[in-house]
Amino acid sequence: MSASRSTEVAFEVAEVMRRRPSRWADLWQFIRIKPVGAAGAAILLLLFFAAFSADVVAPYDPYEMHYDKLFTPPGIDFPLGSDNFGRDLLSRIIFGSRVSLVVGFGAIGAAGIIAMVAGLTSAYFGGKVDLIMQRIMDMAMSFPTLVLALTIVAALGSSLLNVIIAIAIVETPRITRVVRSNALAVKETQYIDAAIAFGAGTRRILFVHMMPNCLAPWIICVTMYLSAAILLEATLSFLGLGVPPPTPSWGGMLSGAGREFVEKAPWMAIYPGLAISAVVFGFNLFGDALRDVLDPRLRR
Repeated sequence: MSASRSTEVAFEVAEVMRRRPSRWADLWQFIRIKPVGAAGAAILLLLFFAAFSADVVAPYDPYEMHYDKLFTPPGIDFPLGSDNFGRDLLSRIIFGSRVSLVVGFGAIGAAGIIAMVAGLTSAYFGGKVDLIMQRIMDMAMSFPTLVLALTIVAALGSSLLNVIIAIAIVETPRITRVVRSNALAVKETQYIDAAIAFGAGTRRILFVHMMPNCLAPWIICVTMYLSAAILLEATLSFLGLGVPPPTPSWGGMLSGAGREFVEKAPWMAIYPGLAISAVVFGFNLFGDALRDVLDPRLRR
């Protein structure tokens, strides 16, 4: 290749790289097109920051009691006030974000993996396999979500792991239905027939050809059910079957003392409730924007 041709090729590559949008440009495009979704993402980033840096940003130990400062209203010493044991409410809310993230991602992560395998298997094999698996999912979905979660936690015992297991069992059938419906459509495409004709194995067809085409709705579903998992954990803790005290939990802070002293110290119920509402709101906003971006039928 001549020197002039090499220079020409270098200029063409540089021009292509210059025109190719960067990740920052993609991020700005998402913020400009979906400002509400970006606001939800900002709330979630704040949640992650609080959870991962709780030891640094929390002004007090969440278990530290100040008996001379019971029911202190929001002020300089306690920005969000103190509870009936003199514990700093802001510190307990910050550390409570860890519980919400662990339960949310642990439960929905497990439910999402099980649902992906179950949905693909049910759609691909069909027949009796599909019939049996879907009847099991129908049985699980026939119970109200809260009732089924309460029954499982009551049977297993109140602990963080058992709460995660209960929520995962409750949410798995709903995600499975979404995966199965998309996998049924993918199964009828020509490239699946071609893979079968070329002798591709079942595992390769399921996880190489079908699963990537079901990831977009799966990601959207998992993102939106994260908020449901956090809300369900807060509900279980509020009813006394969630994370056992004295571990900081938003639902646990609303229960018990939060209800008992709501007239004397309303901040004990207001701020944990606002934290739950903000996180659920953020996940829903971000999940809705993610659906619009990943679903080709909703793109403009």
